[in-house]
Amino acid sequence: SCSYDNTIWFWDASSGRQIKSLKGHSNAVTCIQFSPDGNIIVSGSYDKTIRLWNASSGTQIKSLKGHSDIIKSVQFSPDGNTIVSGSHDKTIRLWKVSSGEEIICLEGHSSAVTCVQFSSDGNMILSCSHDGTVRLWDIASRKQIKSLEGHLSAVTSVQFSPDGSKIVSGSYDNTIRLWNSSLGKAQFLEDYSSPVQFSADGKKIVSDSHDKVIQLHGDVSSSSSLFHFALDDNESLLNSQNERVSLQKCIWQGGIQRTGLSLRDSTWKDAKGLTLLQISVVEKYGGTF
Repeated sequence: SCSYDNTIWFWDASSGRQIKSLKGHSNAVTCIQFSPDGNIIVSGSYDKTIRLWNASSGTQIKSLKGHSDIIKSVQFSPDGNTIVSGSHDKTIRLWKVSSGEEIICLEGHSSAVTCVQFSSDGNMILSCSHDGTVRLWDIASRKQIKSLEGHLSAVTSVQFSPDGSKIVSGSYDNTIRLWNSSLGKAQFLEDYSSPVQFSADGKKIVSDSHDKVIQLHGDVSSSSSLFHFALDDNESLLNSQNERVSLQKCIWQGGIQRTGLSLRDSTWKDAKGLTLLQISVVEKYGGTF
């Protein structure tokens, strides 16, 4: 996990116990990810640097400098050899993991870049921005393939479906839009917010918002929600069907001042400076997502 207190923390997934912290950033840490082999961690920060860490020892390997503003998103390529980063300086940059060298700078967004992702084959980059657009980039040619327009406000979260045929985006305009990645056509779900995430099979979408509500959409072709999670006054996790659920896996990112942190007993406690990125749900009677 990463936080506005400038640190990165390791946690024991079974007990919830803090294991160790990584210190080195001089400002809020906004994004982190493990490398595909689990040996390296990449982090981005308000201090305008990207840092690589040894996941076993917790020592810093490299500090990558080039962005001139806050870094909001980082991700490893599928082969683990390259990192993509998105920044408030409006650029998308690619870095060589082995040397820390910047190898590509993509420009085109007219405002802060908020989220970036590699395609599953590592040949394309997906990005979104405060300029309200979602963009596809070809790495080999270093050119923009298409700009997906339709959101009425900043787009803060974007992701390819597992098979690459669809793109989901979430925006401050309170809509989630589902795009055909080849045609650029979209359908949208109203009154939902960002971040957004596909399930592993690409059939479900989960969305998070600032009002303590999590929506699980069971059919990506439908505007209905399968689950609607919220916190009651005692900060216990509830859903719209009045069934308790167990949150088995959550991925969090620093950025929102107040949300919940899931525990093994399915209750949430105040966790300032964290926001939900990814969630795996186990239903009351054993169904999985």
